[in-house]
Amino acid sequence: MSECCKTGFQWGGTPVGTESTLGQLKTYVTGSNKDAAVLLVHDVFGWTFTNLRLLADHYAKEANVTAYLPDFYAGDVVDPDTMDNPEKREKFNVGAFLGKHGKQTRGPEIFDAAKTLKSQYKKVAAIGFCWGAWGSLQVAAKGNNILDAVSVAHPSLLEKSEIENIGVPVQFLAPETDPQFTPELKQFTLETLPKLNVPFEYIYFPGLVHGFAAKADKNDPKQKDGLERAKNSAVNFFKQYLGETR
Repeated sequence: MSECCKTGFQWGGTPVGTESTLGQLKTYVTGSNKDAAVLLVHDVFGWTFTNLRLLADHYAKEANVTAYLPDFYAGDVVDPDTMDNPEKREKFNVGAFLGKHGKQTRGPEIFDAAKTLKSQYKKVAAIGFCWGAWGSLQVAAKGNNILDAVSVAHPSLLEKSEIENIGVPVQFLAPETDPQFTPELKQFTLETLPKLNVPFEYIYFPGLVHGFAAKADKNDPKQKDGLERAKNSAVNFFKQYLGETR
């Protein structure tokens, strides 16, 4: 993964949810809808990352869902100050860290979390950020019958097969500049989505970079606008495909 995965900006604010468990995983939970749930699959900063907890709060309130943000890193936590501190960024080896949390290791946990929600709720969607995108799309594959919809923001580590096998309504939130979601992979996605026979949205964010949907600088008008557009796009997507439970 690229160095851009460990850069970004922390947001102010206090999450309003609670810490609980989902299966065996520690999980941040927010919202009270008993029929519709959204599973957030985190980026490298994990389940304690305030930015993602605040996004979960937004989804819960604005899309009227119960949002779950589990720990898929087995207790490993990356200090979010890494984004602001050059020395900490230098010491943090993204590749080595994620080598401990590869697809074969963490994929089953993501599936189990989604299946648990499916057993408890009438409708379930997932959204994956950066590292979390591949897992979200794997769960959304044809024949799994777990998710009702899936969204991914600036995805990392995607394989073409994970795009080709999508079997539910899907949303891509794609920045202009992204070393992970490359121009070639973007082009493959745009060529593949119309062939899948599922509703899809591909939303493009000109001038923005990898990580914008979870770590944008709110003091920069362009980044703030893109962040709001991404958040609102996800909310509207969840409303559309989880909406009958509202």
